[in-house]
Amino acid sequence: MRAFRLIAESLRELFASSPPPDPNRRMHAANITRGTVLASSLEVADSGPARNKGLLNRDGLEPGGGLWIIPCQSVHTFFMQFPIDLVYLDARKRVRKVKSAVGPGRISLCLTAQSVIELPAGTIRETQTQRGDTLVIEMAESAEPAPTP
Repeated sequence: MRAFRLIAESLRELFASSPPPDPNRRMHAANITRGTVLASSLEVADSGPARNKGLLNRDGLEPGGGLWIIPCQSVHTFFMQFPIDLVYLDARKRVRKVKSAVGPGRISLCLTAQSVIELPAGTIRETQTQRGDTLVIEMAESAEPAPTP
């Protein structure tokens, strides 16, 4: 019965969510529960090709960088060359799950998530982000178009 309730809640939140932001702009992600910044230059992957590509063919993430994948309940790190931190969010931008320093060749999932933020390894520890925290994701002040791959 609990599983059914979680699934129903996830579906309700998914359909109640607002449309994702413009994928060509950089976003800013802050943990308002902890008063910390997770990313100051967050890319958005909200199309099939962008979600499929993810962070593949990159050598790493710059400090303050990251990728927000919408919608997303699971990620893999096959063929990646560096570890990443994962922050799974529901439709209200509440943290449902965190995974630190996920190395290459791994799979991670959270069935109650609507999106996931991929961050440089160590970001979760530095920002003390935990399950239950609330994030705010908005257009970065110095938003410039994302570079074309």
